[in-house]
Amino acid sequence: MLAMMIHTQKKVLRLTSSLPRLRRNNDRKTATITMPDGKRPLVANTFGLPSGKSFSCPGATSVCEKICYAGKLEKIFKGTRELLLANWDAVQNKSVNELQQMIQFMIQDFKYDCDKYNAEKLFRIHWDGDFFSEDYTKAWRRVIKHNKDVQFWVYTRVPSAVEMLTGIKNLSLYFSADKDNVDEAKRLRQDYDVKLAWLADTFEEASLQVRALTGKPGAKCPEQTRQIPLISKDGGACYTCGLCTTNKTKTDIRFSISKK
Repeated sequence: MLAMMIHTQKKVLRLTSSLPRLRRNNDRKTATITMPDGKRPLVANTFGLPSGKSFSCPGATSVCEKICYAGKLEKIFKGTRELLLANWDAVQNKSVNELQQMIQFMIQDFKYDCDKYNAEKLFRIHWDGDFFSEDYTKAWRRVIKHNKDVQFWVYTRVPSAVEMLTGIKNLSLYFSADKDNVDEAKRLRQDYDVKLAWLADTFEEASLQVRALTGKPGAKCPEQTRQIPLISKDGGACYTCGLCTTNKTKTDIRFSISKK
């Protein structure tokens, strides 16, 4: 039995070592633990891919493409762009099993860092980018279900991803919606009771659109309304708020392009 376990472990290590390494990002907004100055994350707890329909966002709408903050960061920061492109190259033409191994190896590294610094195991999938293929989504589904000690959360504009990922206990899942994909948002809400992350020019406009679909206005993102700082010694805004990160709440969330 012991010999079989060692053989299996060696086989996994060989498979993993032959595959490209996926790289995590430090995102101030999602930080669960910070440097002593309270301005920088201590543990990288996000993963991203290049944004846009030409890359990883098949569900991109005209609204999100026009204002995509992640896409803007790609243009401003050369290092970020290079990291995202390296991740993109790494996941191309891979099987489901290969993708699963690559993602799992990245999450293992993340959990090691969390244990090292006594940080909560909270991981955001796609601070930039989206679920670009069925195989890629399947791989994430397997990894999320395998790592029950990690709380994952994600926003997606890909309807098939909602269908594949709904109902996982340690995943907080939102369908990102706006006036351009309202029909899909309505269908997914009815069929899967998925939470909505609604984007509009103003909070009031978003409230009207969400209310028309659900009967309730949804909550404003408190970081956008400056109720919560982007980052502090308590952690990033998403962590200290907790509205989106946990699947214990069923609250829809509103985002404003103008932040008004």
